[in-house]
This record gives sequence, C-alpha cells and structure tokens, in this order.
Amino acid sequence: MWCIPTQADGEFVYRMEDILSVYTSPYNPDRPTICMDETSKQLTAELQIPLPVRPGQPARYDYEYQRCGTSNLFMFFEPLAGRRFVQVTQQRTKRDWAYAIRDLVDIHYPQARRLRLVMDNLNTHTLGALYETFEPAEAKRIADRLEIHYTPKHGSWLNMAEIEFGILNRQCLDRRIADSASLAHFVAAWQAQRNAAHTSVTWRFTTADARIKLKHLYPSIDA
Repeated sequence: MWCIPTQADGEFVYRMEDILSVYTSPYNPDRPTICMDETSKQLTAELQIPLPVRPGQPARYDYEYQRCGTSNLFMFFEPLAGRRFVQVTQQRTKRDWAYAIRDLVDIHYPQARRLRLVMDNLNTHTLGALYETFEPAEAKRIADRLEIHYTPKHGSWLNMAEIEFGILNRQCLDRRIADSASLAHFVAAWQAQRNAAHTSVTWRFTTADARIKLKHLYPSIDA
C-alpha cells in the first residue's frame, strides 16, 4: 500500500524522480541496479505435532506456539537480471548491514565497477556504517564501489525489493519456523528457484505518471 505525503514536498519529489530515473536505465552488468531492503521474521515453534495432510483433509495445526526470538533478512534484488540474494542475520545493526554490503560487493558482484544501490535512508544504511565496522582503507574501498539512491520518506513503495519481500512472505515465510538455520534453509531454496527462473518485476510507474497522478506533491512555482 502506498504511503505518500498529503501536501507538496520538494524533497519527496526529487528522491522519487531520482529513483524512477534509475529504473529507466538500460541493463549494464558493469553498473547494475540493485534494490535493497530488510525485514524481520518472528521465529515460532510448534507445541503440538501438526496433523499431516490427508485426502480431502488439509494439514492441521494447534493454535498455540512458542516464541523463539526473531531473525533479520537482508534482500538484494537486481530486477533487470532477475536475481536476488537474501541473507539471514541475527540482528539488523550497522555492523550487520556493513558486512552484508561487503558480501554484495565482493562475492555477488566482484566484476562490477560500481553498484547503483536503491534503498531507504534508515540510520543503519549509511556509508558511515562501513567506517564504523572496517578499517578506513577497507571502508573506502567498499564505499567507492557504491552509488546510493535513497527512496524518499514515506516512499518505500518505490523500492522493488519491497515487492520481492512480499512474494517471499507469501511463498516461503507464511509458516511457523522455529530457528534461524531452518529459516536460512527455506529462504535459500526459494532464492535458488526464483533465480533459476530469472523471475523479475515489471515496473510501470514512470516520472510522467508521477507528474500527473501525484501532481499535488509538486511545489507550485510563481512566475
């Protein structure tokens, strides 16, 4: 569901048009566009063994469960290539984000000259987090590989990684999962299947659409 300002907001407009411009760029393996987002998953364990599926009878679960903490998921989604990489962590601190970004740069895109990274401006999603986690030379090496495009406040719907998370929730996470190891296993299987099919997102909202449908957000300029 969209969440947008109710009155003119020049900063929202600028960031929105910046993201929409990035989405219209042609595929370039040397400078790929990657959408990043994160979410948490409540871990829950069964207190009673579920009854298995039978002909004409769906599986049945007891309504009671045991809370087992939470895990965090980082999503990196390259829509034009139909690839995504999901990393499961115990926390969602600046340090966790910094290590996930290093993996993105060094493991998933070692040959790319620069990564165009679309994400929200959460206080952990900053280049400063790299310097708080790694030595200065290492932090700068990673930072120099990034070209960051922040979504506007109230504009998380502009991030295609959020759409991919919605699919992950429906296809994989809508069940009780008791521990982070099992969560990582299920997510890895889902990721492999989606990547093998090169499944992507068809983005249709353009800057021209925004200037018509969201006209009230554009500040008026007096002659």
